[in-house]
Amino acid sequence: MVSTLGSDTFTSISAHDLHGKLGNIHLIDVRENDDFKEGHIPTSRNIPMDILLKEPEKYINKTDEYYIVCQAGVKSEKTCKELWSKGYKVINIKDGTDSYKQPLER
Repeated sequence: MVSTLGSDTFTSISAHDLHGKLGNIHLIDVRENDDFKEGHIPTSRNIPMDILLKEPEKYINKTDEYYIVCQAGVKSEKTCKELWSKGYKVINIKDGTDSYKQPLER
């Protein structure tokens, strides 16, 4: 299910909504490296939240759309709020890798 909090904010979707999109989207996992190595959604790229928020222009651009995920949705929501306020196109995976129903890559 896709939900928006208003036209002046980012969109949030469930991890279930990723099915069929993997490989065709920019998916960023903002957990720490060790957590990412324990298991992650296929095709996701690991950029820890603190690193991404410190210098977003080093990792992403303002013309592409990015899906942001973490374990349960807390870090990804915070990341999306900050990136959205800086003009980046982001979509929050509100329930994180915890609710992803396919096997995680290791």
